Amino acid sequence: MHTKNQLLQYYYIILGATIVGLTYNMFLLPAKLAAGGISGISTLLFELYHVSPALVQFAINIPIFLIGWITMGKDFSWKTLLGTFWVPFIIYLTEDIPLTVTNPLLSAIYGGILLGVGLGIVYKGNGSTGGTAAIAQIMKRFTNISSGYAQFIVDGLVVITSIFVFSLELTLFALMTIFICSKAIDFVQLRTSATKLIVIITKEEEKIQQIIRDEIDRGLTKVRSVGGYYNQDQTMLLCVTEQHEAVTLKKILQKETPEAFVIFINASEILGRGFSIDKYYGQKL
Repeated sequence: MHTKNQLLQYYYIILGATIVGLTYNMFLLPAKLAAGGISGISTLLFELYHVSPALVQFAINIPIFLIGWITMGKDFSWKTLLGTFWVPFIIYLTEDIPLTVTNPLLSAIYGGILLGVGLGIVYKGNGSTGGTAAIAQIMKRFTNISSGYAQFIVDGLVVITSIFVFSLELTLFALMTIFICSKAIDFVQLRTSATKLIVIITKEEEKIQQIIRDEIDRGLTKVRSVGGYYNQDQTMLLCVTEQHEAVTLKKILQKETPEAFVIFINASEILGRGFSIDKYYGQKL
């Protein structure tokens, strides 16, 4: 069963990375949309110097992967290696694909959807496509900023640079692509909104509390409860997270505490520390 599950995860990574690579050649590159990340950098360099996007992504991902492998260890697994280099491999194989869309609006909408679906499938296989996600993980390890902020900084710099290479109009379409992509990833992974109320009913409250604190850096509320089936004392943990944090927590809980009863609930608006005000007391991020 374990081997079958592993093969299924590798299948997800290859399928998702293939969709990502095809989306780049069919929508993003023809429409000149530098939608953040390593793909955005390769789009800018192709426009300026006509350098092969596949070559650029290979070249940039190699040192990122090696640094990540050394500093992060098991977090950069063979699945990360596969996802990181399968995307530029597909871009290389399909660089002359005749089916392309140059209209920036259509590319932003459909390219964003397909890009999000592809990335969501990769993440379902517990994989990664490297790039800015890898940079964000490394920056989080050695700085005081969160991975979300780190990735936002890197992607933001790429998008801002596209204003000078292309135009403000194309930059706005690139931002639209990023937004649509994030929603598509959300749909594939959890099929819910961007903010989650996570309800966890468990007997391993200390273990789960440590996971939430160490892995996603969030607080929680404990509620003493009694199970209605066996009338046994249990603890209900309430935790509010962002979408990507919920995905991370879901994977860890499935692995570390498979017996826990976990519910993901849409949260339309959150007021309080970490959401409407700064996450840390006295610290501006």
